[in-house]
Amino acid sequence: MSDLNETEIKVFIDAVTNYFNQLTQEAAVVRGAFLDDNSGTVPVYDYSGQIAISGQFRGTITVSAPRAMIRHLLLALNESDQSDANLRDTVGELANTLAGNARKHFGGEMEISVPKTAAGAIGHSGSRKRPYVIMVSWKTYSASLVVDIERLD
Repeated sequence: MSDLNETEIKVFIDAVTNYFNQLTQEAAVVRGAFLDDNSGTVPVYDYSGQIAISGQFRGTITVSAPRAMIRHLLLALNESDQSDANLRDTVGELANTLAGNARKHFGGEMEISVPKTAAGAIGHSGSRKRPYVIMVSWKTYSASLVVDIERLD
């Protein structure tokens, strides 16, 4: 098994900034990226969406965002349904879109699951001891993207 390289991690950074830019004409800003040390320092927000990765890769991609940020995204989509179910669907679709963009880069070797969502933290069995964490800001909101995948050799 091998880690993703810097160029491959940038695929996820570009995906998250482009998502917000295309949807709202206002790009997200990456505030920082680091390797998690499993000390509980990765922020978990109101809603989380996760995609399981398989094929020639193994692991998960998880997005966690605050309720207000997701509501703002729904307004940008002209969606008036602000129910808990729709907020969860939206964070799941965000995770799915980011994983789908990564799949375009990595090709058919990367298989992605349907989104799994939760209010708050979402459990996962990480494949890496130290997953990549990308902290993102959009408008006044912060969110986290955790890239916990590795390539099978």
